[in-house]
Amino acid sequence: MTSNQLVAGPEAALPTLRGAVAGLPSYVPGRRGAGVDVAALASNESHYDPLPAAVTAVAEAAGRMNRYPDMAAVELRERLARHLGVSAAEVAVGPGSVGVLQQIITGLCDAGDEVVFAWRSFEAYPILVELAGARPVRIQLDDTEGHDLEAMAAAVTDRTRVILLCTPNNPTGVPISHDRIEAFLQTVPSSVLVVIDEAYVEYADAGSGPDSLALYRRYPNVGILRTFSKAYGLAGLRVGYAVAAPAIAEGLRRTALPFSVSALAQKAAIASLDAGEEMEARVAAVKQERVRMAAQLEAQGWKLQPSHGNFLWIRTAEDLRARLVDAFDAAGILVRAYQGDGVRITVADPASNDRVLRLLAAHAA
Repeated sequence: MTSNQLVAGPEAALPTLRGAVAGLPSYVPGRRGAGVDVAALASNESHYDPLPAAVTAVAEAAGRMNRYPDMAAVELRERLARHLGVSAAEVAVGPGSVGVLQQIITGLCDAGDEVVFAWRSFEAYPILVELAGARPVRIQLDDTEGHDLEAMAAAVTDRTRVILLCTPNNPTGVPISHDRIEAFLQTVPSSVLVVIDEAYVEYADAGSGPDSLALYRRYPNVGILRTFSKAYGLAGLRVGYAVAAPAIAEGLRRTALPFSVSALAQKAAIASLDAGEEMEARVAAVKQERVRMAAQLEAQGWKLQPSHGNFLWIRTAEDLRARLVDAFDAAGILVRAYQGDGVRITVADPASNDRVLRLLAAHAA
């Protein structure tokens, strides 16, 4: 074959994406803005600087960035095991909780299998499910913006492999109580992995959600998903983890992209766990602002469900949602809008929160 024959002509077929990928919606990240007057309240990041101990750990690890990280993340897994009261064999890590979730779906789902989750919930859920060739089963939230566990249980079939319970739910902030999840687990086949996604658990009021570790110890088909991206302030480093039965956790480690959690991220996560009291003080300040904002918004006439995340959720009619987004944009405040549903606003520093309160006061009914 000559070199000329290797050149594709105008009618030559080109590589094509899998059908599941070609039709896949893109994940929509929180928008970024430029300038000192922009309040970036769309991504639920921590608005505090990283914990000083984490910064020091990253600086020290940076001098060895020419070396691959520990692919098994042994030191981090052992530190997490001590923190949680489990064994390192029960811990798997990945690039953020969304990375670990991809490992879960890849590890458990074949083409045509089903993953059940509430909707609206974390936007990456259906994307990761469809990418694996599985089928997303969306169950509408109930009237309190929370999970309809009865409807979710009824949706389980012999093709269901995973159920995702997001508590507190993103974007609505509503938790699922311990008793409700336990009753739900008693109705779900033991062959189905029930993932309790607790990305925002540090912000939840005590007793509002489940004791997920207790449920995990009682029900071997429970998995726990958490992240360092939110309360610990490591969103830019990408490190999350799961707790699951040893055989499942081992499978998650096998499905992980090799070296996906950098050495810098591993060291920063360990340092952040060691600085837990400082993290908790920051969380307390966010919760105080969340309560302050919710009280003022309710006084303005906005109807809110109590949020247990580092954000507030306002469900609106579509025409009002569009007007609010335009008003926020004009004011240099970036929020997360969900077409047909509402607006999610990250709780930030008091000055940024006051800007939100003033704007919403001007648009209250």
